[in-house]
Amino acid sequence: MTSTESVTRDWDGLTIPAAGTYLLDAAHKRVGFVARHMMVSKVRGEFADATATITVAEDPLQSAVTATIQAASINTAQADRDGHLRSPEFLDVEQFPTLEYRSTAVKSHDGNEFVLLGDLTIKGVTRQVELEVEFEGVGRTPFGTDVFGFTASTEIDREEFGLTWNVALETGGVLVGKKIKIEIEGEAIRQA
Repeated sequence: MTSTESVTRDWDGLTIPAAGTYLLDAAHKRVGFVARHMMVSKVRGEFADATATITVAEDPLQSAVTATIQAASINTAQADRDGHLRSPEFLDVEQFPTLEYRSTAVKSHDGNEFVLLGDLTIKGVTRQVELEVEFEGVGRTPFGTDVFGFTASTEIDREEFGLTWNVALETGGVLVGKKIKIEIEGEAIRQA
C-alpha cells in the first residue's frame, strides 16, 4: 500500500500494523534451524524457499499465520548432508515436498512478545507447537511499501515427526540430537 493512509495503530502500548493481509518478504527472511551434532557441537541450516501469509486482525489477538516451506530447499552448506536430509531417512522430499504451519490461536502476549499455538506438519505428521514471536516494529520503506518485522522460535522433538534416523556413537550418545530449534526472522509486506 503506497497511499498516505495510516498503516499503524496504537494497541496495548505498542505501535502495530493496521489490520490486513501481509506476505513474508522473500528478500528479507530466514527460516533456520539448529541441531546438535555428535553431542558436542551444533549444525545450523535453513530452508531457502518459504512463504507465509499473516492476517493481522482488528483485534490483534485474533491474528493468524499460515506458512509453507519447500522441503527440498534445505541448506546446511554441506552437499552430502543436505542430500541425506532430503532422503527418505529424513524429510523424504519426494513424498512430502512441503512443511506446513497453521496458527490456531494467540495463547498469550507480554509487551511485544507473543506466543502462538499452531499445527506444524512435517513428513505427514502434525503436532501442536508453541511459537514464541517477538514483534520487532512497523515502518514504511523508501519505496512506499508498508512492512513489519518479527522473529520467532520454537523447539521440537524431531522423532515426534517421524524423523528417527540416527547412529549410536562409540563414546556414548548419538550422531544427531533429537531436539531441533527453529529460528525465523522476517519482514512482512502489506498487500493492497
